[in-house]
Amino acid sequence: MNIIKNRIKIIDWYIISKYLGTFIYTLSVFVVIIVIFDLSEKLDDFLGNNLSFWQVITLYYAGSIPFYVNMLSPLINFIAVIFFTAKMADQTEIVPILSGGVSFNRFLAPYFMSAFIIFSFNLASNLYILPYTNQIKNNFENTYMKKDDPASKQNIHMKLDDHTYIYMESFDNRSKSGYRFSLDNFDGDILRKKLVADNIKWDSVKRSWKLTNYSIRNVNGLKETFVSGASLTKDTVLDMRPDDFSVFDNIYENLSNRDLSTKIKKERFRGSGIMNDLLYEQYKRWLQPLSAFVLTLIGVALSSRKVRGGVGLPLGIGIFLSFAYIVVNQFAKMFTLKGGIPPLISVLIPTIFFGILGLYLLKKAPK
Repeated sequence: MNIIKNRIKIIDWYIISKYLGTFIYTLSVFVVIIVIFDLSEKLDDFLGNNLSFWQVITLYYAGSIPFYVNMLSPLINFIAVIFFTAKMADQTEIVPILSGGVSFNRFLAPYFMSAFIIFSFNLASNLYILPYTNQIKNNFENTYMKKDDPASKQNIHMKLDDHTYIYMESFDNRSKSGYRFSLDNFDGDILRKKLVADNIKWDSVKRSWKLTNYSIRNVNGLKETFVSGASLTKDTVLDMRPDDFSVFDNIYENLSNRDLSTKIKKERFRGSGIMNDLLYEQYKRWLQPLSAFVLTLIGVALSSRKVRGGVGLPLGIGIFLSFAYIVVNQFAKMFTLKGGIPPLISVLIPTIFFGILGLYLLKKAPK
């Protein structure tokens, strides 16, 4: 503790308190505004589903507010840095600091200390909080807001392991039921077992699948045995879950890190076409919090010079760059999901692009 006190000076505490105070205040204001607009937009849906105020709070906003905080954090971080740094420059607080023998790199230290706090919070949120709050939010949206959207997936082919392949004519995500199910088990190129069922339904209590009106054909060379389960049911354990057949595009946000890693391992041999979505979600959780450092660097370099007109010009440039960051991030995401760019490159593109911009602005900043 004494080491920290000796290394962190009064000016450091001043900048850190300004940084984090402005960040928290601005983020709170933006979240309140978004919640108000979101509530006004979805009020008819809430009333149409006869949801009480407590249900809306616990089933929706308990999950959506953490999502909004995480989504806005990089941009509010950027705007907060520009606002209070430009204000310091306008009040001629930065010139005495640099004139007193403090290098610009040393001046940046408290900014990066604050950025590290925000980075740590965002990383912990991405890894341990958002997967569970997103599940609350997305389950509510899929149940109440998207209840009229198609909930079934058609003509499903999937490889469960090196020997087992399944097919379903359709799967309904709301009833967790599949229709016209078949399972083929091979030994090399030789069919060893074929199971057919009219219906397959997920049992969330037993964590298994229930087959209805099924038949099993076992093949051993020229010998075959046939088991008929007409009008009967059979419980079976298969290496698949209902979310493997989800039609909702927000399903991957709900997965914990362990479940996400497991799903990626399974997808490597299943080849169902969702690998880029899974990898993008995994890389995003780990790498997007780095934007706190990049945007802090740009903000300080951009707003540390005193300009005529006060904080208006730096703040305007900051808002423009914030929108540019959103655009670059969304384009990079679409290119990896639709255009074939590797997910790792896609996640890093905004950080690299704005990092280069930050280094250029740092070079031009007053020393």
